[in-house]
Amino acid sequence: MFALEKKSFWMLLGAIIVMASGAAVWKPFDEYKSGIVWPEPPIINPGNELHAPSDAIVLFNGKDLSAFENGEKWLIEDGYAQVQGSGITTKQPFGSCQLHVEFATPEEVKGDGQGRGNSGIYLMGKYEVQILDSYKNKTYFDGQCGAVYKQQPPTVNACRKPGEWQSYDIIFEAPEFNKDGTLKTAAFVTVLQNGVLLHNHLELQGGTFWDQPPHYESHAAKLPLHIQDHGNPTRFRNIWIRENINPLVGTLPEKKEEAKGSL
Repeated sequence: MFALEKKSFWMLLGAIIVMASGAAVWKPFDEYKSGIVWPEPPIINPGNELHAPSDAIVLFNGKDLSAFENGEKWLIEDGYAQVQGSGITTKQPFGSCQLHVEFATPEEVKGDGQGRGNSGIYLMGKYEVQILDSYKNKTYFDGQCGAVYKQQPPTVNACRKPGEWQSYDIIFEAPEFNKDGTLKTAAFVTVLQNGVLLHNHLELQGGTFWDQPPHYESHAAKLPLHIQDHGNPTRFRNIWIRENINPLVGTLPEKKEEAKGSL
């Protein structure tokens, strides 16, 4: 019995020595490399709360609305533009983009529901992110501030008090259509209001209509941005847009054919 226990002890000790010696010569795995050749990301100045990123197109800098059709109709003073007389539409068309807009609903509260501080950001002139004074102001939820109009309420009500400046940061992926006009890829939108996420890569069901269910209608790859006049003196400032938001595309190096020896 004792001999068997002694033999087991030496066998166990031998196994430990073998394992320890193996650990001593263990080497880490080689670093993973994809082999993809990536283009260098462009260097930009990211800007701050007063200045747009250096690669952005500034649509309103507090001085004029020359980037918009009908921009001359709006009141401009003290660095902001106020809705007056009509909606405004960019002269330049846009597709997928990052959009920054700051807005303030009227400090003097008049009306209720959809009648308070109503406006809207129409991406490609067709897909609306609602602007409304939704501070202690009930209305239908898919029509309150931050909603994708008549499609999706915001996840939270992040509105500030009437008259206070607020911000939207919107990342929009434009839809794509087949040659026959059918939908190839739906539009997607991500929306932050005052730094708070309201919609995270939300798939749009189509255009946002007041009197129809949402649906897609084939259109160009780029269309103008529209800001709505809904009869309320809503104010805007610091409007800028970035177009080149698609991921970088790398390439795989060509494989060299091995030289074949003669027989």
